[in-house]
Amino acid sequence: MLAITRGNFGRLNLFEGRYFCAAHDIRHTVNDAELTLTVSRLSLAVNRSPWTVMIFEPKDVFRKLEFDKILDLLEKEALTPMAAEALRDISPQTNFSEIDLALRETSEFKLALEKNDRFPIESFPDIRPDLKMLEIEGYTLQAESFQGILRILFLMRDVFKFFAAGPKKDIYPKLYDITRPLSFDEGLIKSIMAVFDEKGEIRPDASPELMRIRREMQQKIRELDGRFRQIIQEYRSKGWLSDSPESFRNGRRVLSVPSEHKRKIRGIIHDESDTGRTAFIEPEAVIEINNDLFDLEHDERREIFRILRDLSETIRPYSTLIRSYLETLIRFDVIQAKARLALALRAGMPILKEKPIIAIRKGYHPLLFLKNKPLGRKTVPFDLRLHPENHILILSGPNAGGKSVAMKSVGLLQLMVQSGLLVPVHELSEFGIFKQIFADIGDQQSLDDDLSTYSSRLQNARVFLEKANPQTLVLIDEMGSGTDPKPGGAIAEAILRQLHRKGVYAVITTHYSNLKVFAFRNPGILNGNMHFDKDTLSPTYELKVGRPGSSYAFEIAEKSGLSKDIISYARNRTGSETAVDDILIELQREKQELEEKLQSVAEKEQSLERLIKTYDSMHHDLEVKRKQLKLNQKEHELRVSANTSREVDKLIRQLKEEKNLEKAQEISARLRQERTEKARQVDEVNSEVIRLEEKAVPSASSRPLSVGDFVRLRAGGAIGRIEEIKGQKASIAMGGIRVTANVRDLLPAAEPIQQT
Repeated sequence: MLAITRGNFGRLNLFEGRYFCAAHDIRHTVNDAELTLTVSRLSLAVNRSPWTVMIFEPKDVFRKLEFDKILDLLEKEALTPMAAEALRDISPQTNFSEIDLALRETSEFKLALEKNDRFPIESFPDIRPDLKMLEIEGYTLQAESFQGILRILFLMRDVFKFFAAGPKKDIYPKLYDITRPLSFDEGLIKSIMAVFDEKGEIRPDASPELMRIRREMQQKIRELDGRFRQIIQEYRSKGWLSDSPESFRNGRRVLSVPSEHKRKIRGIIHDESDTGRTAFIEPEAVIEINNDLFDLEHDERREIFRILRDLSETIRPYSTLIRSYLETLIRFDVIQAKARLALALRAGMPILKEKPIIAIRKGYHPLLFLKNKPLGRKTVPFDLRLHPENHILILSGPNAGGKSVAMKSVGLLQLMVQSGLLVPVHELSEFGIFKQIFADIGDQQSLDDDLSTYSSRLQNARVFLEKANPQTLVLIDEMGSGTDPKPGGAIAEAILRQLHRKGVYAVITTHYSNLKVFAFRNPGILNGNMHFDKDTLSPTYELKVGRPGSSYAFEIAEKSGLSKDIISYARNRTGSETAVDDILIELQREKQELEEKLQSVAEKEQSLERLIKTYDSMHHDLEVKRKQLKLNQKEHELRVSANTSREVDKLIRQLKEEKNLEKAQEISARLRQERTEKARQVDEVNSEVIRLEEKAVPSASSRPLSVGDFVRLRAGGAIGRIEEIKGQKASIAMGGIRVTANVRDLLPAAEPIQQT
């Protein structure tokens, strides 16, 4: 089966050279690789390359993985037959954006259901035939058709009101996007409601002419009632009438007269009873009134037709818009059905990836969950991760232990995700996009092709190997079974080897030891088992990845009551094979323990690396602060020196006045030397601080500067604090002044140490 899809509502399926649109009953023959289909305002261009094509082998994959049962459940949640039809046509897509959008729409509607936000979607009629007829120029819709259109308009008005109320469009953005291209015309409702009342009847005041006609009809009816009462009273007193004196025949009011009296009453005989005992006579006295009433009824029908014709002309230009409303409501019906099924399954939205990957956390088979729920049974969840480094799982264990269910769960969940359905997994689960799904499950004996089960399986394997690639998910149940175990196991190993080389993703169940050994020896293939309680000799249905499983055939045989002699004889006959299984399980256990230890060592190394970086950062900060303290001290000494210099200058002036020039020159030279040395020390420490700040640990310095950070100019100078940043300019407070500088000319600095 080749399924071609486009978008989440307008769907095209190509099958045996034909296509159809699920929302519209339109069929044509495909003669070449390209075609263009225009449906109302929706234009779809079909080309083989860009379309989202998913390939299945064999054709009944949906049935084998029970996806058809999921579709059955979806159909039951639909409010309308149109949505049920669209849901039945759902098939997996491969376009990431389409799948992601479908999942998000469903997730938002599920949230609305959980929050009890009553989204205005209810049952509505299929007005597509009426809209199609409305496209014919001059066609007049019947009154019932307008009631269907009015129902669509009311629902769409409620949808627009829903999103206009509060923050709904922000809470449900993807649902809101569906309505974004549309506008709502309240005038359509007003036009129809001007003709029809709340009960769907033509309003008496739909037109002045209709009002006049109905007024005259009421007058004639009152006149007829009065005249009939007189006639009945007169003829009853004479005994000429039946027990039920009046009736209607041919739309006219008549008397019920026994046959023996019919010639006594002047009038028109319209009918007789089947027995011939009663004649139905229109009295001569009311014939003219009945004629007038008949003419008025004819006038009424003609006027109503004119009103409906005018209303049809008013609505006709909006037929495309109304069709868009209908399609939008069908789409919302489809989404609500998917959301309600998700609630029943306790399903959620996983993380979607474009590349193939399967990382299931706490997943379970949806149908098994629904089966167990009313019985009060727990459905055991499973974890499974397949990725490019480990892309094949060989699953072994006892019969009835859950191997096949686990394998089918993987396939079914993948089909559901790629069909835009929420799945029962933990929200951190990851699903990639596969282009192909191949499944070899169950007895496939073919009477038509004269093939045994094993031959049919070999034929499947041949097709798989021809078409498989790294974007293929392969599911094989009991690989190699159906023939003699030794050659069957060898052929199965050869097929597994080729699948491994092709890089396919696969979940394969088996009892063959050689496949378990092959998985043990080849990177990229994992062994797994369904856990079995040795004490109770019963399955726990827990999936354990990393070790192969045993069939526990002898233990189960012993529990079933077979004699010890039989079991002992069987053990001796299969001693070597059982030993291989035991050794393999032990080796896999040791391998897993070693991998866990290596992982632990790697995590500790990463932790140590983080600690070293933290230490380096702390050491660097301490060094900067130490240098800053030294710089502050030197600056303080320089200021003290400056104060001392002023006192010494005063002393020198005194010495000059006292004519002690030699002493004054000595003091002045010593003072200049001290000031020069202090300034040099300040510059030296300042340069060291700048160098340390430029050498800051990347993790600390890579953060963009922000208001409140302490900084220093690259050219040197005091430390300031950023007060404002506008674009690439920063305003910095340095002491009592405010400086503006380019952000790229600033270096992060530690907070200055306050002098005490």
